[in-house]
Amino acid sequence: MKATGIVRRIDDLGRVVVPKEIRRTLRIREGDPLEIFTDREGEIILKKYSPIGELGDFAKQYADTLAQTTGNVVCIADRDQIIAVAGGGKKEFMNKSISSDLEHLIQNRDTIVATIGEKSFINIADENMEEYQSQVICPIIAEGDSIGAVIILSKDRDAKVGEIEKKLAVSAAGFLGRQMEQ
Repeated sequence: MKATGIVRRIDDLGRVVVPKEIRRTLRIREGDPLEIFTDREGEIILKKYSPIGELGDFAKQYADTLAQTTGNVVCIADRDQIIAVAGGGKKEFMNKSISSDLEHLIQNRDTIVATIGEKSFINIADENMEEYQSQVICPIIAEGDSIGAVIILSKDRDAKVGEIEKKLAVSAAGFLGRQMEQ
């Protein structure tokens, strides 16, 4: 654990303010849920809660199935990081923070189909994606909130992703969203 040197008092309602610098660094926004943990030494640990993270194994299996069906790399992300990868690219993407462009896309509930060089083509993580030629990104919506995205990436210059991959991503996102609502 890393000390910040910041000390805050608990108010009469039991609240503690998380400093703006820490919220910005950890990408904690107003209304974001936090999990609360305690340990034997009396420490209280706050952790960003990822509802889609609860579906980690299920999301991985779904990504595997989509990757086998399409022959492409499939990633599933929450609003902060990539939680499942299949079809290659695991070292590149797994547990990496999502890019601010992807975060914005998820927030705006945009679905895109894009080829490299197009204005709408974005990096999904803060990594260089030069080897990927096309992408489909579809937000996952649960109980009216945008909680993540299904991403299909193709390395093949000749076989661009299109309407079929878009429909698969939309179906996957819809299914994962409904699973979160149950």
